[in-house]
Amino acid sequence: MSLKVSDLRVYYRTLRGDVHALDGPTFTLADGEIMGLAGESGSGKSTLSKSLIRLDGRMRYVGGSVELDGTEVPIWDDAAMNRFRFKEISIIPQYSMSAMNPTRKIGVMIAELLESRGVRFKTVREELHRRLELVGLDTEVLKRYPIELSGGMKQRVVMVLSTILDPSLLIADEVTSALDVSTQRAVAEMLVEFRDRRFVKSMVVVTHDISLVYQIADSIMVMYAGRLAEKAPARTIIEAPRHPYTRMLISALPEVGVTYAEQRLTGIPGSPPGLLDPPKGCRFRARCPLASDECATEPPFVEVTPDHHVACWKAE
Repeated sequence: MSLKVSDLRVYYRTLRGDVHALDGPTFTLADGEIMGLAGESGSGKSTLSKSLIRLDGRMRYVGGSVELDGTEVPIWDDAAMNRFRFKEISIIPQYSMSAMNPTRKIGVMIAELLESRGVRFKTVREELHRRLELVGLDTEVLKRYPIELSGGMKQRVVMVLSTILDPSLLIADEVTSALDVSTQRAVAEMLVEFRDRRFVKSMVVVTHDISLVYQIADSIMVMYAGRLAEKAPARTIIEAPRHPYTRMLISALPEVGVTYAEQRLTGIPGSPPGLLDPPKGCRFRARCPLASDECATEPPFVEVTPDHHVACWKAE
């Protein structure tokens, strides 16, 4: 098993109190697995992904554990995480430009990052050139400043940079959100190729676009209001979802080739609950068409069929 997360709880400190952004998700990620992490804004998916590498200083670790390849990851200790970042756990941030120093040429920036991790640039130069060519970039990009590259080129540079030391876990945070459709597809295919070439062992792809991640993911995990709603093989999530929230997310997706002149797409009514004081029981209860009295009690995240986990009293 590559990744094991148990009852992870991470909050954000504010003047009004703690925001319960991540409230107890428990799941595993197998070697070679690409998992799509989906949900609307505020669901906790970015908090979950960033907590695995401890990128945000506002986060307060409350409880739970994370294991990677059998070793506990000290996500509560920023200094201790330095030996894991980039080497064992790496991330492609949502906006590739934010990962680049605008005052440094690409090659200089990569060399400085490697040196900060105790790796001599000379030892990886040849492999760096090979991977740049693999993603369709000329090695001349190393002599350019970030501003001289297009959005797609910057994204591919960051993909190479994030995986140059072959991390066990790669987190891809909304890597296609600012790209055109054709570039989105190319970037998604590159992620799969990186896994197939063993540049990374397993991968978490954070996304709003279930239809895109469905094309590359082995499994999809859906979050809502800081908790897990459902996790299953990608095809099962799309074709046979059990959680009402997942069903409503899927039904809100437009179908290719279908016009909506006579019928409008329907969204999910209402809005997610505030997490300063989250509601008791199922957090989707106020928006759920199937809600009943038993939903006032929090449903467990259980396996309803092999490899299909759901947190819903109505899942059966």
